[in-house]
Amino acid sequence: MHDQHDVFIDGIHTQKKLKIRFYSEDDRSYIERVCAPMDYAAGKKIRDGIPRYWVWDLESDEINHPLPLRAERIDYIVNIGESFDPGTFVTWPPRWTIERDWGHLS
Repeated sequence: MHDQHDVFIDGIHTQKKLKIRFYSEDDRSYIERVCAPMDYAAGKKIRDGIPRYWVWDLESDEINHPLPLRAERIDYIVNIGESFDPGTFVTWPPRWTIERDWGHLS
């Protein structure tokens, strides 16, 4: 678990965007992205049992998409104070690990 886990969880509950600096294997360096926090859980497709910080990458080079981040790859997480609407990207029936009040998307 990352030492700024509480910032991530608060971002879910308050629907606030986060700036996250993390190590990108594709770029072979640290990069920074503005993201919408979605969940903290082990993946269903990534079956190694390691919990990840699941975010919606709002600044992808190509298309916006989910991004699973392992705690040890995250340098920092900062709440930037901007709201996000999960209805703009959650297009599947969600089964979140972290409880939240996102209306029909909870």
